[in-house]
Amino acid sequence: MNILILGSGGREHALTWAVMQNPKCDRLIVAPGNAGIAQIADCADLDIENGTAVVTFVEENAIDFVIIGPEAPLAKGVADRLRDAGILVFGPSEGAAKLEASKSFTKEICAAANAPTAGYGHFTDAEAAKAHIRANGAPIVVKADGLAAGKGVIVAMTEAEALEAIDDMFGGAFGGAGAEVVIEEFMEGEEASLFVLVDGEDVLSVGTAQDHKRVGEGDTGLNTGGMGAYSPAPVLSAEIEAKAMNEIVKPTMAEMAKRGVPFQGVLYAGLMIKDGQPRLVEYNVRFGDPECQVLMLRLGAQALDLMQAAAEGRLKEAKVNWADDHAITVVMAANGYPGSYEKGSEIKGLAALNSDSKNFVFHAGTKADGDKILASGGRVLNVTARGATLQEARDRAYEMVEAIDWPGGFYRRDIGWRAL
Repeated sequence: MNILILGSGGREHALTWAVMQNPKCDRLIVAPGNAGIAQIADCADLDIENGTAVVTFVEENAIDFVIIGPEAPLAKGVADRLRDAGILVFGPSEGAAKLEASKSFTKEICAAANAPTAGYGHFTDAEAAKAHIRANGAPIVVKADGLAAGKGVIVAMTEAEALEAIDDMFGGAFGGAGAEVVIEEFMEGEEASLFVLVDGEDVLSVGTAQDHKRVGEGDTGLNTGGMGAYSPAPVLSAEIEAKAMNEIVKPTMAEMAKRGVPFQGVLYAGLMIKDGQPRLVEYNVRFGDPECQVLMLRLGAQALDLMQAAAEGRLKEAKVNWADDHAITVVMAANGYPGSYEKGSEIKGLAALNSDSKNFVFHAGTKADGDKILASGGRVLNVTARGATLQEARDRAYEMVEAIDWPGGFYRRDIGWRAL
């Protein structure tokens, strides 16, 4: 089977690694990939948001199956172009991808499906948004309606912070994503992520994880794309997961199908859990990053079989075989992230580290310069490990982190603190 993965981050490196473990993978190309991906697969220069270019590339390279990693090509309808050309693809249509691309659309779907979520208001005017904030007070959550690379959410603990977020969003801080905003009630509880595969009809849970969004230890500081994650998430017990599936995920999927936009791909439900009751924070229509890294290390070769079953409408017969283990990933980010940061600093010590099914460094923002590996993004490495216990996985991951020589980067030292 010839496979193409679209994307260039840590998520796509993890997907690449998992797919490569499966003997049915004959050839794997990743576009555009990164320096770490290039060490284990072929990389190609391709505009992954241009559906026509992707279809042409697939046909020229005899690709059998396309896996779309990030949200941007999904929101641009790349999966639709591939399906129109008769090419097997893992990822939702442009219409179904609105579950991530428009927060107000998701709220509308949740209301129709009676899925428990935060109360909200949707605004296209800054003054009306500010009046809503003044009427409701803080804490309150301000979200850019569109795609903002995981950064368009401000959890404002004071009214002043919330009003400033409105100025930033309508002032263009998040580009077109902030032209409309959704303002939500602040939900208390513990947040965790549930990942499910969907084939348009059937739904299959493929694991739980917990991310660390804040840049600083103890979950302080600015929101980021994620500073680390672990799987499974103890707070998402089997009972709460079943509630989330029956009260949130399945009704949402039924409502989408009813509207003529059935969902096919992976659905990532961010959940807030309090007193045993899950409520939806948001949906993403792709694997989380860095949650994908811990899920893929735990799933291994079967990840390809499961994604193929979802793409072919065969999830009813699919089953996940979980090892009774834990995985954790620690993000190493460039100094200054999530604000401005420098690119081009050299990372040393990677070649000396073990790379196997229990220890792996996934590259997120790197490029090769001859034999050197240079940082080329904000989140740069995902140092990932598995163990019989979360503590064992954590110890192993931090051992690897400490062996990496990169003065240009930093990391949180408390990943997994809630569970431990």
